[in-house]
Formats: sequence, structure tokens, C-alpha cells
Amino acid sequence: MLELSNRLQAVLARMAGAAAAAGRPADAVRLLAVSKTRSAEEIRSLFACGQTAFGENYVQEAEVKMAALADLAVEWHHIGRIQSNKTRFIAQRFQWVHGITDEHQAHRLSRQRPGELPPLDVCIQVNVSQEATKAGVGLAAVPALAQAVAALPNLRLRGLMAIPEPADDVASQRRPFRALRELRDRLRDGGLELDTLSMGMSDDLEAAILEGATIVRVGTALFGPRPVKPLR
Repeated sequence: MLELSNRLQAVLARMAGAAAAAGRPADAVRLLAVSKTRSAEEIRSLFACGQTAFGENYVQEAEVKMAALADLAVEWHHIGRIQSNKTRFIAQRFQWVHGITDEHQAHRLSRQRPGELPPLDVCIQVNVSQEATKAGVGLAAVPALAQAVAALPNLRLRGLMAIPEPADDVASQRRPFRALRELRDRLRDGGLELDTLSMGMSDDLEAAILEGATIVRVGTALFGPRPVKPLR
């Protein structure tokens, strides 16, 4: 646990330093611990260190962990691709979804969200670097999708999410994050109440925070290198 605690404090210090450099308060940016492929025991240990929000990619893996950690008040975020046959579980068991890429997914999540739960917080995933191999909506298609998602009764559109193409220097890292922030700002100017930019990971969180990230998604810097095989 000491190693996890030290890594957590190191990541939080990086975040605070970047926020200060951007003239933002440290609490303007939340840390999402990306726990895919990590064990329930690792999540429990990091939770004991004060980290409460965890991101999972694979529904089958998340289901096992949720059962094992049912005694903890974990805030579960679904990140990555959404399979149509998994939307019911996502709608019922997660508090956040970071990967809306089309209206069909959004309708399914809204329809399957239990009425006794608060609206599901969601972000639209934007293919900000226009990479053919990456999921996400093209920049030009985001406004129409955002309007459609915002109109659904059991979802709360919080903002935008992106995984830009990797870059080696901070200036290059900042460009796609700036494009995402500017798009978010245009949507807000158009009347959408968006407060979230989910962007930045272990290698580029400083650049993301300098450009306005409100959630950074960090796995390796917290947990260390991933296991060779994911826990599916």
C-alpha cells in the first residue's frame, strides 16, 4: 500500500503543479484512476489512500470488481468503447460514461438507466486528432450529437473526452487539448451547460491541465506497468 500511496501523492503533486502553472486551483481537476486490468485488491488499497473514482473499460471485468468491492463507495466510470449488448449493465451500475460516440448508444443508455437513479453523467468522445484507428466523433459532428444527447431524459451531458495522438513535447501535446477546450467553449456559447473536459493521461496530464482539463485519467503512473494479460 505504501508504494500505491507514494504514487498517488506523486500524481496529485503533478496535477497541483500544472494547475498552479495554469492559474487554476488544485481542486479544479479531478483524478480518475484507470483500473482496467488491475485487481480488486489494488483498487481497495488505493481507495484506502483516498482515491474514490475508478475507470473501467471491460464490463465483465468491472462486474467482478464491483461485486468484490460492494462495501466501498466507489464512483465507477466507464471509459472506452461501448458494446451495444453491455449498455444495460453500464446504465445500471456506472455513475459516469466517458465514451459516447453515437446517438444510438445514448438512447440505449437513457432508456436503460433505472428511474430511481440520478441521470447518468456522460461525455462525448471526440476523435480530436482525426486518427483512423481511434474511436470518437469528428469535430464537425460533435454539435449535433451534443444537442441530441443533452435532450435525453436520463442522461446528463457533462462535456467532452479525448485521447489525442501521442506527442513528445508539451507544445505538441497542448494543441489537441486546446482544440477540445475551444469546441467545449463553443458548445457552451450555444447554450449547453458543459463543465467537463476529460483529457490527459500519465504522460501528458500537465499539458491537458494547462488547457483546461477537469478530469485526468491516470493508470500507469498510479499502478505501475500493466499486467501482460487483462483480467477479463
